[in-house]
Amino acid sequence: MSERAEGRSPEDAAAEAVKAYIRLNREELAADGELIAQLLPDRFAGSPVRDLQQVVIEKLRRENASLRAERDALRSAQDANRRLDEAIRQAVLELLDARNFAEVIAIGLAAASSFGADKAAFCVESEEGGQRISTTGLRLLPSGAINALLGSDGMGAVLGAGGAALLGSTGARCASTVAFRLRIGSDAPLALYVLGAETPGRFENEDAESRMRYFARALERAIRAWLDLPKI
Repeated sequence: MSERAEGRSPEDAAAEAVKAYIRLNREELAADGELIAQLLPDRFAGSPVRDLQQVVIEKLRRENASLRAERDALRSAQDANRRLDEAIRQAVLELLDARNFAEVIAIGLAAASSFGADKAAFCVESEEGGQRISTTGLRLLPSGAINALLGSDGMGAVLGAGGAALLGSTGARCASTVAFRLRIGSDAPLALYVLGAETPGRFENEDAESRMRYFARALERAIRAWLDLPKI
């Protein structure tokens, strides 16, 4: 007896034919976004995909825009660091040209704007703390205040609001404050170089803080020289 082929329903035969066609033409079908959206409705639910190529292009465009924004932010930070470097170099040269102690203090105060600060002050601990003394930009702090703020070994700290305690009444408007310890002499009173800015987060850049700490080191040496104190 001859064997007869197993009978199949028209629906099954059509499905097999479609599968065979897909296997033979998969590359052409993969480029047809509308057909893929119809074949995979769950994958594209709520998103009327008609052109898969356009979807890919839009995704790449968004990624490219994000990368450009990141590149621009990095360039902006690099430019800001270069400007700060130049400002610090200029300020250090002015310290070398200073002819007296008052000029050193004036240079430190004038440098504030080029460092992105709105206010600056030198703070010195004294038993008569909390007062302002005759030299412009110098403020007295209570004994022990600096160690309480920075710790006994701390060289600097970025603070939030509360600049009035270090910068005076005008410092109340400062949303960002940075304070650097000045090691003037082993027997000299503890001192700080303080900068304040009305812009929040102004001094939270670690690179900028490191650069300004270098200027604070130059300041303490200039002060030490004009007060005729030994090196430490």
